[in-house]
Amino acid sequence: MSNAWRSSRVTIFLLLSLAAAPPTWAADHLQQIKASGTLLWGADAEGGAPYVYPDPQQPEKLIGFEVDLAEALAAKLGVRAKMVQNQWDQLIPALDRGNFDIILNGLELTEENQQHIAMSRPYFVYAQQIVTRKSDAGPTDLAGLARKSVGVLSYSVAERLVKELPGVDLRSYPGNVESLRDLKAGRVQAVVLDLPIALHYAKPEADLKFSGAPFAQGYYAIGVPTGDTTLMLALNAALVELTEDHTLERIYRKYGLWDERQLALKDYRTESAAPARAIPASQGWGKQLNFLLHGALTTVELSVLGMALAVVVGLGVVLVRLYGGVPLRWVAQAYVEVIRGTPLLIQLFLIYYGLPQIGIRLNPFLAGVLGLGLNYAASEAENYRAGIQSVPSGQTEAAMALGMSRWQSLQHIVLPQAFRVVIPPVTNDFIAMFKDSSIVSVITMVELTKAYGMLAMSTYNFIGLGLITAGIYFGLSYPASLFANWLERKLQYDRR
Repeated sequence: MSNAWRSSRVTIFLLLSLAAAPPTWAADHLQQIKASGTLLWGADAEGGAPYVYPDPQQPEKLIGFEVDLAEALAAKLGVRAKMVQNQWDQLIPALDRGNFDIILNGLELTEENQQHIAMSRPYFVYAQQIVTRKSDAGPTDLAGLARKSVGVLSYSVAERLVKELPGVDLRSYPGNVESLRDLKAGRVQAVVLDLPIALHYAKPEADLKFSGAPFAQGYYAIGVPTGDTTLMLALNAALVELTEDHTLERIYRKYGLWDERQLALKDYRTESAAPARAIPASQGWGKQLNFLLHGALTTVELSVLGMALAVVVGLGVVLVRLYGGVPLRWVAQAYVEVIRGTPLLIQLFLIYYGLPQIGIRLNPFLAGVLGLGLNYAASEAENYRAGIQSVPSGQTEAAMALGMSRWQSLQHIVLPQAFRVVIPPVTNDFIAMFKDSSIVSVITMVELTKAYGMLAMSTYNFIGLGLITAGIYFGLSYPASLFANWLERKLQYDRR
């Protein structure tokens, strides 16, 4: 046996041993926290009231009932609390990566969450609340949401409850505020939220109302890395003390959240939590692939229509910029500079959430096409300008000397030559749009990347599903690249 083979076997054995061994930090994680003097808790402060959010009077300061709770827990452990900002629907993967010590952000104590992380005894009893427009009769219970358009928070209990209803048009949002904006704009018929969120954001709105009584009672608990027994025991002991000395009651009364449901915290028994069970990575491959392909179809529709709009608008902008009057030239140039100088995400928010304030309401698909098209039109205008200016001016002068008008010289002489020049950059932009179309997920569109995120978060098969999703993207973009190469060869007029 060669030394190289013997060395390889030793390396493989060590890797397998490390993979099979329990994490070494689990036993002394609590000691590490005490040594550092800081308990890092993950949460999302964007639209996070009343859990954790910036103080309107002092934006640099965070407030919320979970901020007070984190400080009380840290005091019991003899350390200070520090919040780590993280997108809400990515909190569990971030905990697995070790970005923070615990999750404390309205994380529901459910079997689905316990399949991936350990969870403490509960610290809050929540319920679901249906919110509708005050002018509508609206459904008053879960069954009444069937065959209606309903907004929910992504990866929440509300989403899991509503998606089981027959014929429901489910709209998932990344934050707490966006669904209520769509409800006020008439894009959805109802919104289902956790009661604390509804109390803070919906109840003060004059145009909205609570429809029916709260239902589907559940618990919020602290997320802890699996196997971190010492930290879990310390947190549970601290929660028991905070419940018995009425600290939790004082915190919840401070934020107007105390009700009779919270009395159930004293009687909660840890053993009533559902045990964690593993999800086979290969479970439901056929359905998952079908879901991804539906997302890919949406991506293709968005990209093709968005690029068609960009090509037409971009051509119009460049013609105005090069051949229009002076005021129109300034407008065209300002359009290009403003659109290229601002993020696509902001433009989408302005189109989707801003336009309804002036009476223009677009559905998510049209808003996505418009946002992508207008954004890429600025880039296409610059591509066309480079192509047009690459044609020698003498050819235009010769055409006009032969009696052609300005438009005829553009149509028959300049633009055909310019199109040959701009094919490569326009094709690159089209391929880039396939990827950039993923940003429309912020306005509830379920395209390919959003479909991948939804499946990966429910199965935790990030690698397998990620490779499949990447393969689908490649399968969409590579034919476009081949077509562009063929078109370039087809339009060549000098083959030397």
